[in-house]
Amino acid sequence: MNYLANGFYEHYPMNDTGQLSIEKLQQELSLKQLQINSLLTITQAINDNVAAPELYSMYKSFIGWEMGIKRMALFFKQDDEWECATHLQADQLASRHDLGPILKRYTKTQRIIDTDPEPLQGFDLVIPVYHKKNPIAFALVGGVRADSDEYTRIQFITTFTNIIAVAIENKRLFKKQIEQERYARDMELASSVQKMLIPDHLPKSKFFEMATVYKPHFTVGGDYFDFIQYDERRLTFCIADISGKGVSAAILMANFQAILQSLIYQYRDLETFVFALNEAVYRITRSDRFITLFIGELNLRTNTLQYINAGHFPPFLIQNGTITRLESGCTIIGAFETLPEIQMGEVKLTHPGTLFACTDGLTDIVNDLEQYFDESHLLPILQGADKAISAEEINEALMLEVDRFRGSRPYPDDIAVLTCKYMV
Repeated sequence: MNYLANGFYEHYPMNDTGQLSIEKLQQELSLKQLQINSLLTITQAINDNVAAPELYSMYKSFIGWEMGIKRMALFFKQDDEWECATHLQADQLASRHDLGPILKRYTKTQRIIDTDPEPLQGFDLVIPVYHKKNPIAFALVGGVRADSDEYTRIQFITTFTNIIAVAIENKRLFKKQIEQERYARDMELASSVQKMLIPDHLPKSKFFEMATVYKPHFTVGGDYFDFIQYDERRLTFCIADISGKGVSAAILMANFQAILQSLIYQYRDLETFVFALNEAVYRITRSDRFITLFIGELNLRTNTLQYINAGHFPPFLIQNGTITRLESGCTIIGAFETLPEIQMGEVKLTHPGTLFACTDGLTDIVNDLEQYFDESHLLPILQGADKAISAEEINEALMLEVDRFRGSRPYPDDIAVLTCKYMV
């Protein structure tokens, strides 16, 4: 009997002449044939891309029937927890989800002894499977027959466990890759849709000019703005924040744009228009999604700004050194089948001035001191708007300050900015 690593022994029964017995050789040959057949079976199953549950079933059958193991539990990582994928006579252990810290103590196959953690008692071996330094599976094995083939059997169980674990991990990685590729295609499609929806030509006349900033947080954001220019003195504009990301947000944005541009010509007053817009959006979303919206009509014949703020971050009107928050309106769009009420705002434009609107992604920006880019940082920039030559100059000054403020911190959300300078 020779001592081997990890506390195992290998027995060599001899006959009277000191040679291995024919019976022992036949037994070893039978075991080797069983091992070869098992490897061929599992390799064929892996090549045939059988589902993970079937591989688990094959492992359980191999451990129980072919290796004669009485007790077993095989653990794989699911999300952030180690869960039992299959087991034999280990019902209580299989239902536990807190074994990760215990299992990760083991980096090689070894016997379980009395001083090992209580949940492992009743098993003989722990077999970890690692890829580089990352654990991908753990097998607990109990009831291993203590005979002359014990070491060979344990070696093969370890090999078989590694093959199964690597196959399952490869399936997981392949599935993850497919999902990532599908997500990338979806985002590319959504991005293409959104690029068609965001205006690339801004309205302009000798009485007003527009400038915008648009920075989606991911490939596709939920921020939106649009314009309807009637003539050189009259303009309707809006800025919105659509809940959600990706394809679903792009689809809702496309629907929203179609509804908005259809209804705006049917209803000449903003109040009736917003009531109708909300009902149309609700029919699509059933309150699962919602939209914050600011819509305003700039009329430089009557020198008035009429607007409705539907739960959006309040825009600012800057004229003659005074900054006015534009807050009148209603609740968010699409949350209720019928809006409870709308309080339309109206401001008299007495001096040349600036309209500034943005989404809340701007004020959600955080610097290295965990300070937000709130109104205390925004308003000083807007106070200088009257002196700016153009709307674009205001936006450039804003983004320079934003980048200085955030330092190395990334943008936390989409950002959309709409700035309009007008003459009266």
